[in-house]
Amino acid sequence: MVIWLIGISGSGKTTLGVELKKWFDGLSKASCIIDGDLVRGFYDNDLGYSREERVANIKRIMLAAYLLDRTDVAAIVCNISPFEELRKFARQKIAGYNEIYLKKSLEKSRADDVKNMYGDNIGKTEIVGIDLGFDEPAKSDLTINVDEETVEESLKRITAFISKKYGQELR
Repeated sequence: MVIWLIGISGSGKTTLGVELKKWFDGLSKASCIIDGDLVRGFYDNDLGYSREERVANIKRIMLAAYLLDRTDVAAIVCNISPFEELRKFARQKIAGYNEIYLKKSLEKSRADDVKNMYGDNIGKTEIVGIDLGFDEPAKSDLTINVDEETVEESLKRITAFISKKYGQELR
């Protein structure tokens, strides 16, 4: 199973991914977080943030998620994943792909700016939502409006979705 958390910077992907990992740990279900920043760091930040470089990084993440899915490890992907054609490709290639869209307004993300992504990078690199578009998902398995929910409420919705879909497989 692959739980792919998508959304603009500041939408809570990593925060919810870490909480989801704890939930899987509590069920004794093998899981692994694949965070876009972690993947970039592993490759010594050899890719920038242009559209082409983002595509290359997402393809790296897809392969890792694909391999984890095939070995019965729940992959928790935390990545902006702004391009619908790549999400469609992931859905075709990864049997256990589950897309969860963390919908957050750009204005709120910029105001919160927890990682200082917007403050440090505007005018220096291409930012999704400002310089690069974020394609609204065509068919997410679950959409969460994170502007209107707490982390706990969002996590409860995600775990309810997973429990309903996978039930016995979680044991």
